[in-house]
Amino acid sequence: MDAASIAPAQTTATTVQAPQHMQALARANRVRLARAELKRSVARGDVDVADVVRDCPWETESMTLAELLTSQRRWGRTRARKFLIGLALNENKKLGTLTSRQRALLAGELSSREEAGERAPVLV
Repeated sequence: MDAASIAPAQTTATTVQAPQHMQALARANRVRLARAELKRSVARGDVDVADVVRDCPWETESMTLAELLTSQRRWGRTRARKFLIGLALNENKKLGTLTSRQRALLAGELSSREEAGERAPVLV
C-alpha cells in the first residue's frame, strides 16, 4: 500500500464549517425567531392562519396545529382543541405532516369561519 491511498483526501474548500451541534443551534435559533415573528403577525391580523396552513412556510413545518391556532387573538387551548376535534385532527399534529386533504380541509374551515365573522363570545 502506498501513502496516497492511506492519507485523507485534500479538499479545495478553505471555509471551515462549524461543528454540527453549533449548526443545529443556529438553525434552531433561526426557526425560533421566524416563528415568533409569524406569531406576532398572526396576532396583529397581518397574516391569515388559513394562508399559513395552505403555504406551510419552512418555519412552520415542525409547529403543532395548536401552537399555530392559539397564536390568533381570542383562541385559547380549549377553542383550538374543540375546533380540531370537529375536523378529526389532533392538536399535537405537526403542520408539516398534514396530508393535502387535511391541509385543504383545515384551511377551508379557517377561511369560512373568518368570512362568517365568527367570534368567540365575550364573557363579562
